[in-house]
Amino acid sequence: MTERIEPPVGAPPSTPDTVPGPPAPPVVDARRVSTWNIANALTIARLAIVPVFTVFLFFEGPGWRIAALGVFLLASLTDQLDGWLARKYALITDFGKIADPIADKALIGAALVSLSILGEIPWWVTIAIIAREAGVTLLRFMVIRHGVIPASYGGKVKTVLQIVAIALYIVPGIPGLVRWVAMGLALAVTLGTGVDYVIRAIRLRQVARSARAE
Repeated sequence: MTERIEPPVGAPPSTPDTVPGPPAPPVVDARRVSTWNIANALTIARLAIVPVFTVFLFFEGPGWRIAALGVFLLASLTDQLDGWLARKYALITDFGKIADPIADKALIGAALVSLSILGEIPWWVTIAIIAREAGVTLLRFMVIRHGVIPASYGGKVKTVLQIVAIALYIVPGIPGLVRWVAMGLALAVTLGTGVDYVIRAIRLRQVARSARAE
């Protein structure tokens, strides 16, 4: 007769050994930001508003000028709003990084060309600003295979200064000196930030080449 060994009082009952299963797969955050989000929708809406603003600007009369100013400021507001939404709710996409500056340039370019056609802003100012904006856009596409150059803080300041200067030209009755000071400041920052983008593009290419060489 074999002796039965009782487990200690209070000990949990013994259970047969179990074969461990395969390890659980690591938890991966598969969340992807859709291109079709509210921030990008506002960017597209800003592009759609540009023709409306241009038409209002060419109509004569102070009422149409005020209407053009309202549309221009509304479009400019979407620039600030879509950037805030993208940062706050993590809606930043490569499409937004490219489309947002293009929408800004379309609005600013349309305003400058229209005001130059109307004889209110010298053509050399318009050409200088548009050349810088087109050059930066081209530069972005030239280095896009190495990475996306997002809008810098200086670029955002430049956009705000351009908006203020253009708004002063749209509103009737603003003294010419005030307009010139605002536009001169906007022009200086525009050209200065253009040089900054060139430097950033060169650095981006150097980093990409170094990564491929390793």
